[in-house]
Amino acid sequence: MTNTTSTLEEIISQEYQHGFETEVEADAIPRGLSEETVRIISAKKNEPGFLLEWRLAAYRRWLEMTPPEWASVHYPAIDYQDIIYYSAPKSQKDGPKSLDEVDPELLKTYEKLGIPLHERAILAGVAVDAVFDSVSVATTFKDKLAEKGIIFCSFSEAVQHHPELVRQYLGTVVPVQDNFYAALNSAVFSDGSFVYIPPGVRCPMELSTYFRINAKNTGQFERTLIIADRDAYVSYLEGCTAPMRDENQLHAAVVELVALENAQIKYSTVQN
Repeated sequence: MTNTTSTLEEIISQEYQHGFETEVEADAIPRGLSEETVRIISAKKNEPGFLLEWRLAAYRRWLEMTPPEWASVHYPAIDYQDIIYYSAPKSQKDGPKSLDEVDPELLKTYEKLGIPLHERAILAGVAVDAVFDSVSVATTFKDKLAEKGIIFCSFSEAVQHHPELVRQYLGTVVPVQDNFYAALNSAVFSDGSFVYIPPGVRCPMELSTYFRINAKNTGQFERTLIIADRDAYVSYLEGCTAPMRDENQLHAAVVELVALENAQIKYSTVQN
């Protein structure tokens, strides 16, 4: 047996270490999906009109589509009316302005996951956007990256502060009509990460987003948009874990990578 095979078997045989659940009070909307659901999500995020209209158009397109039938994958039929499409810790209602305002239970969760959010404790050279259920909890090193003109923030923050970039590039790689789940995500996506690297800039550190699905009966619909302008470079890692449960949960994400002339994006993802 090779060392590689032995190591893999040891990892596979380990007990799942990330199956715990964090007890936090959540702000969740009722189960079910309709135009009203889409409007509620958009209102909670205080989105501009163009994005609400984009969501509604995606929802109407989704209604006309049918779920894919995979050749070798079998699972119970998904009841899309039995899913909670938005859930966020109540402590995140107005969004923390610093890590000192983040719920200590959320900070403990990411510590247990090996993702410390205090910049002094983070591995050198790695900036992290931590997403908990439907909202971003914190993004590290934003100010340091901004010194080079780099934008690294939650998708919701980008909508508020950089709407022109969101409007220009959203849906240009994975359009609403691409597939059934792309349309669903476009209608109800919650949060995710946004990255913009200016022309000729090499991002000085690794960027990473960690998605934690915590609430029961919810769907995870994150949206990631990474834009590397001409001659730019960025390396990005995305990870995701969830508690162990007997029931299934739908996770339908969309990642759009926009590399302009001579730009490079190194993208990796690791999921449980």
